[in-house]
Amino acid sequence: MSIGEFCIRNVVCARRDTTIVEAAHLMRRHHIGDLVVVDEKADERRPVGIVTDRDIVIEVVAAGLDPSIVKLGDLVLRPLVTVEEHAGYAETVRLMTANGVRRIPVVDHAGLLAGIVSFDDMLHQLTVPLAELSGLAINERRHEARTRK
Repeated sequence: MSIGEFCIRNVVCARRDTTIVEAAHLMRRHHIGDLVVVDEKADERRPVGIVTDRDIVIEVVAAGLDPSIVKLGDLVLRPLVTVEEHAGYAETVRLMTANGVRRIPVVDHAGLLAGIVSFDDMLHQLTVPLAELSGLAINERRHEARTRK
């Protein structure tokens, strides 16, 4: 299964010129802990960064900066790691682990935003099949007991 098949498609985004106060209101309204920062042109959204609630606390609040002046673009400092929507679980996990990110935007072939996937999403997608596999040995013994009396 590709990441594009289970990523979250309804991504809450904001532009670089969005203030931290506006970003915090968006996060609160949508009950989320991150925003994908995008450059928009027409109906196209090109991801350029991610800002998390933790970034806001560490980089703005704890630093004593004015959140009504600081913009999201000021917090987008490191290159954004993305994954293409046709990539599989293993490639996505490798990218997230290698880059130390808990959330990764999913992009289409043109690099435009298609969705987002988080550590929590990946964990859920991976643990359900693992939980099913954990019952394999038990079910195998039950089947053997029924067929070899």
